[in-house]
Amino acid sequence: MINEKEIVSYIKELVTIPSPSGYTEEAIKYAAEFMEKRKVPFEITNKGALLASIKGEDDSRHRLLTAHVDTLGAMVKEIKPNGRLKLTLIGGFRWNSVEGEYCKIHTADGTIITGTILINQTSVHVYKNAGDAKRDEETMEVRVDAVVKTKAEMEAMGISVGDFVSFDPRVEVTESGFLKSRHLDDKASVGILLHIVDLISEHKIKLACTTHFLISNNEEIGYGGNSNIPEQTVEYLAVDMGAIGDGQATDEFSVSICAKDSSGPYHYRLRQYLVALAQANAIDYRVDIYPYYGSDASAAIRAGHDVVHGLIGPGIDASHAFERTHLSSLKHTANLILHYVESEMM
Repeated sequence: MINEKEIVSYIKELVTIPSPSGYTEEAIKYAAEFMEKRKVPFEITNKGALLASIKGEDDSRHRLLTAHVDTLGAMVKEIKPNGRLKLTLIGGFRWNSVEGEYCKIHTADGTIITGTILINQTSVHVYKNAGDAKRDEETMEVRVDAVVKTKAEMEAMGISVGDFVSFDPRVEVTESGFLKSRHLDDKASVGILLHIVDLISEHKIKLACTTHFLISNNEEIGYGGNSNIPEQTVEYLAVDMGAIGDGQATDEFSVSICAKDSSGPYHYRLRQYLVALAQANAIDYRVDIYPYYGSDASAAIRAGHDVVHGLIGPGIDASHAFERTHLSSLKHTANLILHYVESEMM
């Protein structure tokens, strides 16, 4: 039933919509139009997130699944005298991960101006120690694709401090089944949830209980899904990337089930319940711990919500850089979610 090619089609569309935290209206609009076409009731919250709801067999206790549409990005911090731009980061990433990346500056009047993120001493023919220079807010800049040589000329184009800057996703699917792109964190998971809603609508799948789908829009800055939780919600499952690296169990081919991250352990019984569902349905999974990580589910717990919380997601290589996963990971994650929403509460 799971169609990973349909999931990929949603992801490819989503990653091409610029949506750094604080600039997510178009991405949320995409999700809203999706729900409208399928006649799924939803609302847009005051914070700008989308909350869709599908009634289940049990309407007294609810589940909530969330994935976030906001991404890493930047904002114009300063226009330099020579017309180049200093940036300030949005989200937790390293400057070297975006060096050489194409970007877009989104001006207040809606104009989009392209550029490239570079260190201010790039040319090895001029700067002997260019490779050793520190990459930080002082040394990185945007070379704007416009004939400008001064700050005044740049301001005349409409660029100003506070303009959002988004990164070129460079999305590609390889013949070997890999999906590589920026912003798979967490648009891969959003694409999966949209596919699940598709399946529920198309096949008239009965849900065990009323289930909410929250497309949050501020996760990268720590508070995307900690409010707007219906009071009947008992279980809260964040669908976000699984972190890959040395010492990690997560890979690009399975669904990752998080036991603990920097916020502490996730709910033990829910984790075990998800593992049992995976085992019973031949779903390839890995249980893992993410040492430097937080999710919308952990934000909800910190905000004081009395819910059972969990975290699963596709394994994403090179998180917060140029990311990659495999279609099999998307499929296993979607399968686990589908069996979860069909199953009785633990």
